[in-house]
Amino acid sequence: MSARSRETTPDQHITRNPGPKSQNETDANGRMRALHDTHAAPLLRYLLRLTLGDRELAEDLLQEVLLRAWRNIHDLPAEGEGLRPWLYTVARNAAIDAARARQARPSEVHLTDITRLPATGDAVERMVAVQTVRSSLPALTPEHRSVLVELYYRGSTTAEAAERLGIPEGTVKSRTFYALRALGIAIGDEKV
Repeated sequence: MSARSRETTPDQHITRNPGPKSQNETDANGRMRALHDTHAAPLLRYLLRLTLGDRELAEDLLQEVLLRAWRNIHDLPAEGEGLRPWLYTVARNAAIDAARARQARPSEVHLTDITRLPATGDAVERMVAVQTVRSSLPALTPEHRSVLVELYYRGSTTAEAAERLGIPEGTVKSRTFYALRALGIAIGDEKV
C-alpha cells in the first residue's frame, strides 16, 4: 500500500448519502421551512423597527430567533396556538439583549492622537490645530484636563501620569478616552 493511498482527504469522512431521514426529521424540516416562509419577513420588519433601521443587526437577530425556533422545533406551539407570539417575544428579547450588550460595551470611537496633528510640515495648520485644542481644554473637567496635559503636553507615559496624579493606570486610560471624546465634541469634530 503506497503512502498516497493511506492519506485521507477532509471530505473522505463525510457521508455522501446519509440515507433516508426519519419521519421526525422530515416533519421538523417541513415545519421549519413553513415557519420561515410565513414568519421571516414580518419578523424582519419588526426587528428593523426595534433596531431603529439597522438592517445588519435586524438580520442577525432574525437569524438568532430562527435558530432558537429550530432548536425548540418539537416544543414550539402550533401555528394557531401561540407560535406567532412566541416568535415575537423571542425577537423582542433578542433585540433587548443586543441593546444591553451595546450599552455595556462603549461603542468604538475613532480618536485621533492629538500629538499627530498635521505633521506635514505646514506650521500654520499645526499652530491653528494646537490653538484650537488649547482653547477647548477649559471645557473639559479638571480630571480630564489634567490627564491630557500630563500625557500630551508633558509627554508622560501612562505609568508616570498615574503616579503624578495619584490614580491607577486604568483610570488614566479611561479618563484619556473620555477626555479625547469630550475634546472632540468641544471642538466640534467627533473624530478627534
